[in-house]
Amino acid sequence: MGLRPILKGAVIAGAMSFLGAGAAIAQAADCEETQFGSEAGEVYLKAETELLQNENPQAALQQINKLQNMELNCYEQGAVLKLGAAIKIKNGDYAGAANDLEAAIDQGYVSGDQRAKTYYQIFQIYLSQNDLNKALEYSQKWIDAGGDPDRDDMWRFAVIHQKLQNNQEALRWAERVFEIDGSDAEREVYDFLIYLYDETGQRAKKAQLLEQLLARNPNERKLWDAIAGDYFAANEERKAFEVQKAMYLGGILQEEEELMRIVNFYNRFNVPYHGARVLEKEMNAGRISKTYDRMELLANLYQVAREFEKAIPVIEEAAQMRNSGEMYERLGRSYAELQQWAETEQALSKALNTGGVENRGLAWVLIGQSRYERDDRAGAREAFRNANNRGGRGWLQFMNSEEQTEAALVRFEAQSLVQDTLREQERCERLAVLGEGNAPEECATVDERLAEAQEELEAIGGS
Repeated sequence: MGLRPILKGAVIAGAMSFLGAGAAIAQAADCEETQFGSEAGEVYLKAETELLQNENPQAALQQINKLQNMELNCYEQGAVLKLGAAIKIKNGDYAGAANDLEAAIDQGYVSGDQRAKTYYQIFQIYLSQNDLNKALEYSQKWIDAGGDPDRDDMWRFAVIHQKLQNNQEALRWAERVFEIDGSDAEREVYDFLIYLYDETGQRAKKAQLLEQLLARNPNERKLWDAIAGDYFAANEERKAFEVQKAMYLGGILQEEEELMRIVNFYNRFNVPYHGARVLEKEMNAGRISKTYDRMELLANLYQVAREFEKAIPVIEEAAQMRNSGEMYERLGRSYAELQQWAETEQALSKALNTGGVENRGLAWVLIGQSRYERDDRAGAREAFRNANNRGGRGWLQFMNSEEQTEAALVRFEAQSLVQDTLREQERCERLAVLGEGNAPEECATVDERLAEAQEELEAIGGS
């Protein structure tokens, strides 16, 4: 954004074109003189020759000093001021040159188009000396006098205002530059506008500009980071996540910390399955280290997503990494979700033997359930008693109730069989009165069957 190296040459060139030989000398409004006297004219010509032809500003300055010691008419005074300014610029005395030009304007020796040009020359002089406030003052005087800023002038105004922390005014000029440049705008213009939009809190315009830049440079990392950063700053984390996700899918994110950020975003926004897939993929690729903590997270994500079949090999590997009772417990619970009961008991038994199980009672309840589902009722009761918690007692009550219900059903069926056989016996006795050939064949065994039914009922405690 520095302007001084560019401006030094521009100031000198402007001085030569405007103040050099052949330049029209304006006359003060109340000055009736229109030319040099012979003596003053001769000295002026020598000064001009030394400056423009011999390129000897020191010799030219000596001639100007002679003129200043002479009695000059109003026309000669104006000419001397302007030529003196040109000489001082060539000598690097910019402040002196600006004073001479201001005096020429103030005393009425510059008018019309030359007035605007002189203000512009003073603007450039102050700018070359980094006197930004004075530069702005004379840039405005130039415009007020009819000056027409081009694209480069507008850029200078934008930079000056920014340096003076007049960001709104800087933005006004920078936007005009951007409008002129259009699709050919250089990157420095984009960056400058983005900075100003940021400083003035115009996030919507900043985002629009960043998106334009991103369309031109889709693989430029810092643009993605800037967009995501803006969303973070605005507490729009969901949008920041979408930007980060696009960066990941585009292959921009490579570091472990960045990849883990994507995984954590998926977890945070309740998309555990996708988070697990990213984590597993990147661990297999070696871009995320396969530590116990990472494996535990992967198992958690799969379990929360209810992808128990995918969680099981992860949990098994994690359990082996640290011989962790806690992880074997988690493995047992995953097998229970899949109703793989033998594996459930095996994993939970290993968890209890290894140690580190936070809720041993729950582990025993699941072991009991696994035995119950495999018809090992005695083993189930033992496990539920070992649980010694509400869950275990509930299961024991359920099993007792279940067995009582089953016993009552057996008694009911035995009683029903006795009653049915008694009624059959009565029918057979009535038919026997009619003659032996009228009774059905079943009547021959009815007494035997009734005795068996009554014996079975007595055996189960019925009456």
